[in-house]
Amino acid sequence: MAWTCEAVIFDLDGVLVDSNAISERHMHAWAARHGIDFARIAAIHHGRPTVETVRLVAPHLDADAEARGIDADERADTCGLRAFAGATRLLAALPAGRWAIVTSGTRPMATTRLRAVGLTQPDVLITADDVERGKPAPDPYRLAMQRLAVAPARSIVIEDAPAGIASGRAAGARVIAVAATLPAAVLAEADVVLASLDDLEVVTRADDIAVAWRAAGPMRTGARYTEP
Repeated sequence: MAWTCEAVIFDLDGVLVDSNAISERHMHAWAARHGIDFARIAAIHHGRPTVETVRLVAPHLDADAEARGIDADERADTCGLRAFAGATRLLAALPAGRWAIVTSGTRPMATTRLRAVGLTQPDVLITADDVERGKPAPDPYRLAMQRLAVAPARSIVIEDAPAGIASGRAAGARVIAVAATLPAAVLAEADVVLASLDDLEVVTRADDIAVAWRAAGPMRTGARYTEP
């Protein structure tokens, strides 16, 4: 099965880069310092800006200051960081100006992680520093579409977390989720759920991009969209 689009927009952590061990290591440490049950964090932090997670689980703390500390610790830690299978291949198949990355991390964290795993930095990189409202609000993906000069209906978002799926859908895009860090069951709001990024193929043509998934790849295919 395949869709056509004019641009593909990727989340970073959990889609292109496997940083889950780093994030959980530092969030565990932060939670322990403040006497917060990590289970509360684990239930919501995937795909959200750190500052929003802190506000939700510890409203009594200075969220901006705490988030800066957590993000600095994570940025300095590359132990276990790796690119997901398929990431290099997919990015190499997309020409500049036809793809973007939208992340809930800061710009320094995003650029550090891309360099560390050897992935190309796109012309359009939207981070938590670029928007007032992060995922699950539609603002990050809307901004990426504006900078790519592409209509929402002609965009495909690749995500791995409920907050990101909600953001992409609210921005008007079709959303493909990969169950790389979370179970497929919690990704049910995506239009398609795949086992991994390596199940995707992209072919750039003169007027559009074909995004296809292998017959054995889809774990669930939604019916919300027809080809625009």
